Amino acid sequence: MNIQIFGTKKDFDTKKADRYFKERGIKVQFIDMKEKGMSKGEFNSVSQAVGGYEKLIDESCKDKDLLALIQYIAEEDRIEKILENQKVIKTPIVRNGRQATVGYQPEVWKGWK
Repeated sequence: MNIQIFGTKKDFDTKKADRYFKERGIKVQFIDMKEKGMSKGEFNSVSQAVGGYEKLIDESCKDKDLLALIQYIAEEDRIEKILENQKVIKTPIVRNGRQATVGYQPEVWKGWK
C-alpha cells in the first residue's frame, strides 16, 4: 500500500486518518496543503476516483465568497480556481494508487490492499 494523506496539520479528521494508518503499521506520506497543495495531476486523479471534483468541495469552508465564485464561474475555469485556492477542498484526501477518499472513511480503507 502506498498511502498519501492530503490535509492540514490542524485538521482533526486529517489527524484521525493519519493515526488510523499508523496504528495498523502502514507507512503514510503526509502532504500539508498549506505548504504544498495538490498538483493538477493529483487533483484530476482524485477527482476521477471519487466521482468528480464537486465531491472535493468543502461546502462548510469559511470563505463563502470564494465558494460562490467557484459555483458561478465558467465550468472550464473552475478547476484552475480550485487549484489556486485549495482551502475550499475538503480534507483529508487519502490516496492509495488510483483509489481515493475524501473525509474520514475507515470503512473504505479497510478494504484497500
